[in-house]
Amino acid sequence: MLEAKNLCKFYGSVLAVQNVTFTLEPGQVLGYLGPNGSGKSTTVKIVTGLLEPTHGEVTYKGQNYRKILGYVPEEPNLYPHLTGEEYLDMVGTLRAMPQSRKGTRITSLLQLFSLWPHRHFALGSYSKGMRQKILLIAALMDNPDVLILDEPLSGLDVTSVLIVKSLIQALSAQGKSVFYCSHILEVVEKVCSRLIVLRKGHVLAHGPTAVVREKIGKSSLEDAFLQLVEEIDVTQVVNYIVDVVACS
Repeated sequence: MLEAKNLCKFYGSVLAVQNVTFTLEPGQVLGYLGPNGSGKSTTVKIVTGLLEPTHGEVTYKGQNYRKILGYVPEEPNLYPHLTGEEYLDMVGTLRAMPQSRKGTRITSLLQLFSLWPHRHFALGSYSKGMRQKILLIAALMDNPDVLILDEPLSGLDVTSVLIVKSLIQALSAQGKSVFYCSHILEVVEKVCSRLIVLRKGHVLAHGPTAVVREKIGKSSLEDAFLQLVEEIDVTQVVNYIVDVVACS
């Protein structure tokens, strides 16, 4: 069980997250939602060890939890001069994977993600979707107990999206824990068993996906999200935009 307790983060006097607490159980897919600037990325960076919290802590069974994490960041900041295969080899080496297992996993996953013909090409020549697949392979290759996925479907084609959605469910069924950040609420509603909804660094709602939706009295997660975190009339804004661009 990964546990975050009372996470707070200030950038100077600016509050990013305030008293965020949650547990991530084996087999659970926890959706972490909020509008831009709500504190999602800050929380992810704290959980992955990229940022130190101002207050609070993250623990995993009392161990150094970073060793059991697989992480797909929101931005695919890769080394453009490395080939896909070289990058994955580097990741496997940093994770101290045995050479034979590392080589087998890289070969198999490159084939399964349709990147084998491109394995010797520099990452700088990859499309956004291809870079995203490399990040997914890097996160999965050492069979982590916990996956931290920040917009993992970004840039993927339809087939790859379907594969990743089903993969998340399959890994969850095997007891893997998944912390899932996304703006694609339709996918979140299908793959996440529990939700946390943030606004301006504060938790607005936390609980099973269906319960969060039903408590707000909405038929879809999208409608529930809009009521919780947005202070705008979407239809009205759309009409204003149409009027502006159509104005002579």
